[in-house]
Amino acid sequence: MAGKKLAEPRKGQQGVARSFNHAYRGLVYAVRTQRNMRFHTVASAAVLVLSLLVGVSKLELAMLVLVILAVFVAEMFNTAMEFAVDLVTQEYHPLAKLAKDVSAGAVLVASIAAVLVGYLILGDDLGPFSLETLDSVRRWPGHLTVVALVLVAIAVVLGKALTRSPNAFLGGMPSGHAAVAFAAWVAASFIAADGAARYAGLISAITLLMALLVCQSRVEAGFHSVYQVAVGAVLGTLLSVAVFQLL
Repeated sequence: MAGKKLAEPRKGQQGVARSFNHAYRGLVYAVRTQRNMRFHTVASAAVLVLSLLVGVSKLELAMLVLVILAVFVAEMFNTAMEFAVDLVTQEYHPLAKLAKDVSAGAVLVASIAAVLVGYLILGDDLGPFSLETLDSVRRWPGHLTVVALVLVAIAVVLGKALTRSPNAFLGGMPSGHAAVAFAAWVAASFIAADGAARYAGLISAITLLMALLVCQSRVEAGFHSVYQVAVGAVLGTLLSVAVFQLL
């Protein structure tokens, strides 16, 4: 009995980290194996970039994020339902078919709602789209930063899914921590250059040092190789520069 008690996982921080790891691995697995999840991921990135270009308000951006997440949740529950049904029976059964059809219908309803919300928010702004819209977007550095970080996160999930990383949250290709850290460095550098030009170099140097420390910690902890960290850093840097420089 004593040996069994010692083998049980401890509650607290270790349990929380393990739970996040399992959840993240489930997300990466769904993106890797489900075609619809990959489509939703790419479509979500496109919608976020489009919302950035047309300059939606914070409330409108929050509504877009909520409906996007609703589609993701519905699709993942649909995938989980299919796995559960296949685990119970491999033979055809009317109730098993209904369970799969109803869960797929939930995804359809969430997708239709997302399309309608996207149309209501973005429809009117797409007509008068011009270079003035880009100038207005540049006055919202917070919006640029959020979209850049979300795009980096999406790219990391896709990268881990395509490379079939065995341990998505605590390793794999590319390093998500390095990608986000370098994306934050680029965002801080651009924002500082526009708002606090006098201290822009110092702010950029400090955030770069912090990003490098994050990369070093991932390598020293054994979660990533130097190559995986370098790829994550390049990915985060290029995507953030593209958002701040090209949009």
